[in-house]
Amino acid sequence: MSKPFLGVGWSFPVAVNSNGALKIAQYEESVRQSIWIILGTAKGERMMRPDFGCGIYDLVFEANTASTAGRVGQEVRRALLLFEPRIDVLDIQVQSEGSGEVLLISIDYQVRATDNAFNLVYPFYLERSLA
Repeated sequence: MSKPFLGVGWSFPVAVNSNGALKIAQYEESVRQSIWIILGTAKGERMMRPDFGCGIYDLVFEANTASTAGRVGQEVRRALLLFEPRIDVLDIQVQSEGSGEVLLISIDYQVRATDNAFNLVYPFYLERSLA
């Protein structure tokens, strides 16, 4: 398959370039931005696509435990399998950062059309308990 299969579209976030035209994301960058959008969208957030997004936002008030990290990894894998058919998920690692309010989600994936492998790290913020 050729790279045009990977797509070309507006970049995310939407911005303009130095010529005043919309910035464009193409090929592997389009895929990377799509993953970021999937992970950054809570289920039910899009009115016309209530199933779209990632279930990690249901876990935002959970304690930072190994169980929560495992559930976050499962939700990320499920969302990417459902909504990003251009990739194969190779590995997902979830690790605590700092004092425990941030989980770093490291996703190793391979673009199917090109067999190129990439890593994306997505920060997920847990709410700190007041107790």
